[in-house]
Amino acid sequence: MDYDHLDTPIGRLLLAADEHALRSIGFPHADQDARIGADWRRDRRYLGPAIAQLEAYFDGRLHAFDVPLAAQGTPFRTTVWHELVRIPYGQTISYGELARRIGNPVASRAVGAANGANPLPIIVPCHRVIGSGGKLTGFGGGLPIKQWLLDHERRHALSPA
Repeated sequence: MDYDHLDTPIGRLLLAADEHALRSIGFPHADQDARIGADWRRDRRYLGPAIAQLEAYFDGRLHAFDVPLAAQGTPFRTTVWHELVRIPYGQTISYGELARRIGNPVASRAVGAANGANPLPIIVPCHRVIGSGGKLTGFGGGLPIKQWLLDHERRHALSPA
């Protein structure tokens, strides 16, 4: 597994990929380097496309990612993550709506847990899911980063990608 850091407007992200796909994006945290696997190698060999697309996203030039992804999770979590990428750039939905979209309208708490376990935030846009009534709720990067991402997308939603 190759990894490297990417400095962004929301802080330093930790990216990891292998020859097949992007495997994880880690938010800036004090323990970020503790997440680096013993067998990981600091190298951008497999990270080039993801870095280029994330940089374009943060510049407001990219609204949809197309890098190969390989998130590992339970069947329920992967169902939730697949639905997340269908939320349009610059828009939000509630946890309840996301639960309805995956065919399990009583699973809003489980949907929230799946969002919290998302290993590819930003590209798999769990930040676009908010509480009922528009309230921001839990986010792995912290609520200020979630707000920043939502504001960023709203600012750039009308510009061509």
